[in-house]
Amino acid sequence: MALVFSALLLLGLCGKISSEGQPAFHNTPGAMNYELPTTKYETQDTFNAGIVGPLYKMVHIFLNVVQPNDFPLDLIKKLIQNKNFDISVDSKEIALYEIGVLICAILGLLFIILMPLVGCFFCMCRCCNKCGGEMHQRQKQNAPCRRKCLGLSLLVICLLMSLGIIYGFVANQQTRTRIKGTQKLAKSNFRDFQTLLTETPKQIDYVVEQYTNTKNKAFSDLDGIGSVLGGRIKDQLKPKVTPVLEEIKAMATAIKQTKDALQNMSSSLKSLQDAATQLNTNLSSVRNSIENSLSSSDCTSDPASKICDSIRPSLSSLGSSLNSSQLPSVDRELNTVTEVDKTDLESLVKRGYTTIDEIPNTIQNQTVDVIKDVKNTLDSISSNIKDMSQSIPIEDMLLQVSHYLNNSNRYLNQELPKLEEYDSYWWLGGLIVCFLLTLIVTFFFLGLLCGVFGYDKHATPTRRGCVSNTGGIFLMAGVGFGFLFCWILMILVVLTFVVGANVEKLLCEPYENKKLLQVLDTPYLLKEQWQFYLSGMLFNNPDINMTFEQVYRDCKRGRGIYAAFQLENVVNVSDHFNIDQISENINTELENLNVNIDSIELLDNTGRKSLEDFAHSGIDTIDYSTYLKETEKSPTEVNLLTFASTLEAKANQLPEGKLKQAFLLDVQNIRAIHQHLLPPVQQSLNTLRQSVWTLQQTSNKLPEKVKKILASLDSVQHFLTNNVSLIVIGETKKFGKTILGYFEHYLHWVFYAITEKMTSCKPMATAMDSAVNGILCGYVADPLNLFWFGIGKATVLLLPAVIIAIKLAKYYRRMDSEDVYDDVETVPMKNLEIGSNGYHKDHLYGVHNPVMTSPSRY
Repeated sequence: MALVFSALLLLGLCGKISSEGQPAFHNTPGAMNYELPTTKYETQDTFNAGIVGPLYKMVHIFLNVVQPNDFPLDLIKKLIQNKNFDISVDSKEIALYEIGVLICAILGLLFIILMPLVGCFFCMCRCCNKCGGEMHQRQKQNAPCRRKCLGLSLLVICLLMSLGIIYGFVANQQTRTRIKGTQKLAKSNFRDFQTLLTETPKQIDYVVEQYTNTKNKAFSDLDGIGSVLGGRIKDQLKPKVTPVLEEIKAMATAIKQTKDALQNMSSSLKSLQDAATQLNTNLSSVRNSIENSLSSSDCTSDPASKICDSIRPSLSSLGSSLNSSQLPSVDRELNTVTEVDKTDLESLVKRGYTTIDEIPNTIQNQTVDVIKDVKNTLDSISSNIKDMSQSIPIEDMLLQVSHYLNNSNRYLNQELPKLEEYDSYWWLGGLIVCFLLTLIVTFFFLGLLCGVFGYDKHATPTRRGCVSNTGGIFLMAGVGFGFLFCWILMILVVLTFVVGANVEKLLCEPYENKKLLQVLDTPYLLKEQWQFYLSGMLFNNPDINMTFEQVYRDCKRGRGIYAAFQLENVVNVSDHFNIDQISENINTELENLNVNIDSIELLDNTGRKSLEDFAHSGIDTIDYSTYLKETEKSPTEVNLLTFASTLEAKANQLPEGKLKQAFLLDVQNIRAIHQHLLPPVQQSLNTLRQSVWTLQQTSNKLPEKVKKILASLDSVQHFLTNNVSLIVIGETKKFGKTILGYFEHYLHWVFYAITEKMTSCKPMATAMDSAVNGILCGYVADPLNLFWFGIGKATVLLLPAVIIAIKLAKYYRRMDSEDVYDDVETVPMKNLEIGSNGYHKDHLYGVHNPVMTSPSRY
């Protein structure tokens, strides 16, 4: 037990942790999960009887019937204290408790006394031709039925006796086998104790190493305080800041898009005006050419006059439908937006993001000295733990305990061979007893076998065959051996019954249901001055509430020696290791984490002015419908290709001449205009339309959007101004609690490991179970009880077997005389053939043979 004290240096880390029950671990985020290496012990804590288990249970049931009384707690306590013991009263209580055992023992004693006497008188009686000693068999009508009944009864009894003898053989062999396994069981328990001594220093080293791992985990967080603490602060600010910055960034993108759209719109208007003017000029030139051709003298004569008249009405539609000169210019809005874009609002937004993202680096740089001081404090704790672990002479303690175990093991190795020697004597005696009973039962079986198969129902009693006669002799031999040895067997049965029954009822059962431990836990029982004997014996302090039952239960569950034996009443390492002071030092160092984050400005006044200028740039006042209406028009009033095709068809109807050639030339010019001048106009219209759509979407409720963004910006900026310091302080405290939480989690685990896992006293409970449940009850008491149960059963059945065998032998043995009748009419069963009923009737053959009055004796 002294070895365990070396592990208790770590208990000082447990501070104010309660010593009752399993502590509730703090749920520290990121805390390490510790698991003490488990120790595997060799010895099983349960003992399986194997195939003979049902036989043991059968004996237990018999004992519960014979001795149904509960364990006499009060009586045992009174006997142990040995005071106020009244022989008349207490002996009566003992007799009442042992009434079943006493009755069975008295019956056994009567058997022991009477059976030799009965055997002696029986022999003398037979010598006087009484008690069946007369070798003359009276003939009766029910003789065959009686013979069969007696034979069947003896067979059943012999089978039951054989079963009891088998129980005896099994029990005898189990005793030998189990006793041989005692040394193996003892060595297994010693190996478990040796494992306990070997693994305890390793567990101590493991617990100490876990402090180093915990410290390294804390160092890792301290070294990464920028990413840990700064990351937490940034994570709290980002949900507030990011939406506003994203809105401003989107507005900066909108400004650039607006500028591009206004530029495209302005250039589109200019190119549209130029292209429309050129188109209008060319169309006017073609229209004038056609008018001149229509005014020529060639159009006055038929059939040209009708064709010319059909061309003349459509000539007015040959012109441009655009009126781009009426579209207002957007140069003022373009200049305003261009000035706004020069502010580079996107760079200002990036600066806001950078301010938030630089928080981890800022914290990392500001806490270099504080982190160094905290590390020095944690290193000093680690040094203290190592110094304390090295100051305790663990090796000397291990050497002393190991020396004691080696001496005990050596003593057992010397004594166990003697136990095996004594067991060999018991085994040999058991075999002799079983073989004696086997011999008697064998005589009975041989008698039945020879008698049944050698019996001839046609033979008279004086003429029975040799086999049948031998069967009768075997039966009488069994009777003789039964009378000779049964009382000796019963002495052995009574002795083993009294011992085995009381061991089972007063030791094994109370140990199984823990009532025996309750007796030992009775205050002032084992020592009058001590309330709790175990604590007084171990710690010389009988006032500590420590009971055998509680210690056994805790050890059975595998709890540590510290909790099971309440060693906190003896060794309190916390007195030498002030965890409160160390925690205070760590807290003091962590409170020096004064992180200062300068005021965060998401957007300066220049950026705000840019947003306001953009909102008042006037793009929301532009009449975009006018521009869209103009872009929806066709560049010409008529489809030039259709007009040219119609003109060409009509020109082809004219006779060859100047007029036809002039019209065909105009057709070529119209098609050239459609091919070269219309695409630039259409492209300008498309560009203008796209720009108008973009501006229309951007300018939709633009002042309200900007106003909302600025309001959100002011709200977030107000939050940052007033709450950043509080967030920094709060997260700094959380960070400090996290670092301290690692060690609190470690300390709780240390306490749990010491009390519940480390240096488990399970080998002690296992050794106790091995001694009582295993060796005493399983290896000795159970086989002993099965032995007397089987042998006693066979011995008791000897009594009816002897009686039946004596009666049955008359039907198998050859008689010296028999009943003879002079008159056939007097025969109970007449009209039978000679000898058919077993009667010998010599007078039928003229021989006078009166009934013999002096039969010979056997």
